Amino acid sequence: MRFHLELNPVEDAGINSQQISEEELHNCAQLLADQQLPAGWQVVASSGFAHVAHNSELQVFYKEFLPRSPVEKIKALIKGSRATRARKHSEALLKAGFNAPQNLAWGQLPGAREYLFTRAVAGAGVSTWIKSKLPRQEAVELQERRKFLRELGVFIGRLHGTGFIHGDLRTSNILAHRGIEHFEFSLIDNERNVQYRPPPGKLMLKNLMQLNMHTPAELGRSDRLRFFHSWHSQIRELSPLEAKLIAIESYQWAMRRLHAKGKL
Repeated sequence: MRFHLELNPVEDAGINSQQISEEELHNCAQLLADQQLPAGWQVVASSGFAHVAHNSELQVFYKEFLPRSPVEKIKALIKGSRATRARKHSEALLKAGFNAPQNLAWGQLPGAREYLFTRAVAGAGVSTWIKSKLPRQEAVELQERRKFLRELGVFIGRLHGTGFIHGDLRTSNILAHRGIEHFEFSLIDNERNVQYRPPPGKLMLKNLMQLNMHTPAELGRSDRLRFFHSWHSQIRELSPLEAKLIAIESYQWAMRRLHAKGKL
């Protein structure tokens, strides 16, 4: 098993490098790969192509990347393995000033599997904020909901304006928490991210469709417009007409998908 460790103290995360040793993480990876849970670790629901676990005391996540298909080996030779892409894409976001999981350690496992340890990032999924933390029905939270959606729009607009396209921008892959004056957002599941300058309209459209995958009961018309106006404020390359067309098509595309899934 090949193993790499990269630990940097992060005091405001509540943990430091002295609490995590190379040997401990190495042993955890071996146990978790064998479907055993070391003390303090819990399994996290994930796709069929990954195993995920979390240690809440250490605020560390473990992700094991399982082979998707034989084609994955060829793709890895060209673009790097899934674990490598996840690690490098998170590093690119951090370097550009966006919040993303900090890589701690990574290595290879038998059977063409790889793993990655990352620090947990603060917050709950944007989907949780939209549905339950700041629901439409609560008038007392209305101003906070509007602020949240405006700031989310600015965040995604900055992301696209910098050329980043997230590989799966569903609202559960954006974490949010209240800061002192503003909401702070972080991006997770960055394995399939790409970066182009300028970002292609069709890829921004896909990201916006993914964000729109909420029923009208969860996310109203004024909610979406508030988000899109803030998003467009960060995309100087798009005219008002182009932005409007992208907003309309991303919404209609999401509604077609929701209807096909029987959610409308």
